[in-house]
Amino acid sequence: MKKQQGSELFTAIVAAPFGAMGVRTEHGLLRELVYLPPHFLEKDAQDAVSAQACVQLARYFDDPDAPLDLPLAEIGSVYQQKVWAAIAQIPRGQVRTYGDVARFIGSAPRAVGQACGANWFPLVIPCHRVTAAGGLGGFSHHDDADGFHLGVKRWLLAHEGAGGYA
Repeated sequence: MKKQQGSELFTAIVAAPFGAMGVRTEHGLLRELVYLPPHFLEKDAQDAVSAQACVQLARYFDDPDAPLDLPLAEIGSVYQQKVWAAIAQIPRGQVRTYGDVARFIGSAPRAVGQACGANWFPLVIPCHRVTAAGGLGGFSHHDDADGFHLGVKRWLLAHEGAGGYA
């Protein structure tokens, strides 16, 4: 397999319909998942957790009901973890607004948006299911309507049956 600049950051790279997903593990735990553009090449898993992540991600890309159950590193502030726990409860095919999540946890929409953007485990913690009150909103700290990241968010929502964000 051809080595690519940036691939050394990941313990695996798995193909995705929108490009690829970078997997980073550390000490037997998932440390990070990263949305990568299409020019990233696949990279074989370097450890058992990376291999498990690759299998689960590939299944999810084929079937939005496939579970993502990976050992996650303890990352994030207490507040971020509170937001991420609320996001993890949003069922597939449904969305909540930043305001909905904020009301649920007793916070402010902007702070919820910042915690969403800081999510180290996208798909496992489905931050793509959180939208703005008037539309798609941002994604992974990006808000360029025609950019890669919002394209990923659109694909994920459509894949899960929460259309209307084309």
